[in-house]
Amino acid sequence: MTTREVQASSFGTAAATYTAVRPGYPGSAIRWGLPPDARVVLDLGAGTGKVSEALLALGLTVHAVEPDERMLDELRRVAPAAHALLGPAEAIPLPDASVDAVFVGHAFHWFGPSALTEIARVLRPGGTVALLWNLRDDAIDWVARFGTLIALGAQDSTRYESPPPFAENADLTAPSRQTFTHTQRIDRAGLLALAGTRGYVLALPADRRRELLAEVAELVDTHPLLAGREQFELPYVTEVWRAVRRNGADDA
Repeated sequence: MTTREVQASSFGTAAATYTAVRPGYPGSAIRWGLPPDARVVLDLGAGTGKVSEALLALGLTVHAVEPDERMLDELRRVAPAAHALLGPAEAIPLPDASVDAVFVGHAFHWFGPSALTEIARVLRPGGTVALLWNLRDDAIDWVARFGTLIALGAQDSTRYESPPPFAENADLTAPSRQTFTHTQRIDRAGLLALAGTRGYVLALPADRRRELLAEVAELVDTHPLLAGREQFELPYVTEVWRAVRRNGADDA
């Protein structure tokens, strides 16, 4: 396996921890990604159901498609009302034009190039695709230092400018971008656990992973904004890119 493939397949080993410490998504971001009168939606690359939970809270019918059975088992536990389906983004197990929206929460960068074709296939005309990333707000000093320690890149931090995730294609309009701020209340143990759920960290040899987490612990124990505090706020900017399924001949 390549390093990227190892990271992509590593999340299931930490599924329960992922549920406990990964942040959810603000309702405003979810609502912005929906078309009017949406009823049936797809959470693609659903992981443990962070997006599915938010969609279910809006009263929507949710299909959740995830390629890792371990993650899907956790999703079934935390979001039992979702219709959980095992499958990849490149071969979505749903009929043509069967959903009003497709949501992808912090997973699109793992998809293969054929995923957009599949997304367009399952969307009804006028439906939307909403790609979401929770980016740590690195304008805060300790957050920037945390990000440096866990060696992550553009999809995880506001320090990098995010380009559009895809160019306009024949089936989808060019994506438009909106951002939404929110925070996660977390403690020392939670931040260490959060670091341990990142693909880069999960793929490290065990001894190097222990060293890295010790460095995160030192940050919490010594940084003036964190030391001695039982809990603290981890700030995020949720970045959403939204596109619309074209109507085919009606667009001409």
